[in-house]
Amino acid sequence: MTATIIDGKAVAARLEGELRGQIAALSARGIRPGLVAVRVGNDPASEVYVRSKARKAEELGLNGTQEHYPDSISQDDLLAIVQRLNSDPDVDGILVQLPLPSRINADLIIESIDPAKDVDGFHPISVGRLHLGRKTLIPCTPAGVIRLIESTGTAIRGSNAVVIGRSQIVGRPVAALLLQRDATVTITHSGTKDLAAICRNADIIVAAVGRPMFVTADMIKPGAVVIDVGINRIDGSSPAAARIDPDSRKGRALEEKGSVIVGDVDFEPAREVASWITPVPGGVGPMTIVMLMKNTVEAATERRR
Repeated sequence: MTATIIDGKAVAARLEGELRGQIAALSARGIRPGLVAVRVGNDPASEVYVRSKARKAEELGLNGTQEHYPDSISQDDLLAIVQRLNSDPDVDGILVQLPLPSRINADLIIESIDPAKDVDGFHPISVGRLHLGRKTLIPCTPAGVIRLIESTGTAIRGSNAVVIGRSQIVGRPVAALLLQRDATVTITHSGTKDLAAICRNADIIVAAVGRPMFVTADMIKPGAVVIDVGINRIDGSSPAAARIDPDSRKGRALEEKGSVIVGDVDFEPAREVASWITPVPGGVGPMTIVMLMKNTVEAATERRR
């Protein structure tokens, strides 16, 4: 058995097509959904993420803007900025790019965002509504994970699902979404005993542990669906690098560039066991941004009912 690759770019493109229709309907009513990304400091990764989000928003016909502030901004000033955006009728979605400088209480900033505009789905009210199974803006990566699983035609209802990782951003919300779809869900973590045995009973594995190539082929039940959320950059000194075939595409990239991005799953061996599997990159990543756009469109629609 060789698993079919779940093409996140293709699934994202189909969702974009759906969104364009919804955006056109809003435009006919004179509504252009507005998304504002707030970035503090000069973290290179944050700059790339925010720029890509704003670019995708504009590409789809949303009003996507970013506001960049120096690392020296005070917590009070940042709170005032969020309050200004909360009050702006043209802003439907607000995201504050993390991480923030350590002296700023990130929880306080997130909690200051109007839940109706919380397109990241991180506000405690959003989190609470998600776990209660009520309508809310769902965190983007978990929502994308579910869309990828559904794209395979796999029945989530009645399946055994294992989530590796218990973060508030991915692991726990993914588990909540799977539970809502009637899966039997096990959340595993660093303290889980005999993790491999638990995984081998899973029809669906969502790996979000942040450890390169952590999930090996012998942990996967034949025919399982494997969703790899991990994004880990490794160089030749990483223990995981020794498991990369030097003649493979990633092996050649590692040799040429000195580093390569891998997921939380040992992809090539895992592909020989699973029925469906996401690649890294090109799997979950493309879904995260398009789900952010979906949340913005939903927020704009709900705010104008």
